[in-house]
Amino acid sequence: MGPIRIAVQIHPQHIDYAGIRTAVMQAEDMGVDVVYNWDHFFPLYGGDPDPNAGKHFECWTMLAAWAEQTERIEFGALVTCNSYRNPELLADMARTVDHISDGRLILGIGSGWFEKDYVEYGYEFGTARSRLADLDAAMPRIVSRLARLEPPPTRHIPILIGGGGEKVTLRIVAEHADVWHTFGDLETIARKTAILDEWGTKVGRDASIIDRSIGVKPPQIDEADDFRALGVTEFTIGVTGPDLDLEPVRPWLAWRDAVNGS
Repeated sequence: MGPIRIAVQIHPQHIDYAGIRTAVMQAEDMGVDVVYNWDHFFPLYGGDPDPNAGKHFECWTMLAAWAEQTERIEFGALVTCNSYRNPELLADMARTVDHISDGRLILGIGSGWFEKDYVEYGYEFGTARSRLADLDAAMPRIVSRLARLEPPPTRHIPILIGGGGEKVTLRIVAEHADVWHTFGDLETIARKTAILDEWGTKVGRDASIIDRSIGVKPPQIDEADDFRALGVTEFTIGVTGPDLDLEPVRPWLAWRDAVNGS
């Protein structure tokens, strides 16, 4: 099992970009390991009276800015929606941001789910099954294009795949991911971890090499050791505008340091 990593997902909504920039720098100064945003075009919650109304910023443009702004921290999207960009283009974008950051990008990707993004920006929403099929088809194209770009990435860009679907998503994770990200209680994570291991056997890849990452709420620190016992090594706390309050992350950083012996 690798060292514990603490991540922050900055929900880029209901705040001016200056506040996001400040929060990213604060996270790096605090010692957070990874900073994520998300790949949407509208707020997901918190708008009044429409929960999807309010200020919001685009994902990958922001990641390029973070690449220049930061020095140590890893970063990425949690997660990129596969539907919004051609797979070869996404690979090239990732390679470019990888170079800008001197090798600190994590390529997070998933099948997509937020219908308003699709409708408002002119993408075909399809069905959960069709979006998963598109992700399945895109992954080999992304990997192939990354291997053909000139110059190549500065390192093997870690691929994080988000989702918990047991029949398709976890099979795609077993085939392609370096990191698997999901949500759930202890029982859920234990079950899905076992299923991921089974998929690894079926596709001929040792799933134990895939890092396990989960989203958590600050009070769940009481369960942190139990999640770690299930193989989870990365814990992500979400923060949102207009405050982007990172203080609830500090106990997690202290726990990480105690566990890692730093």
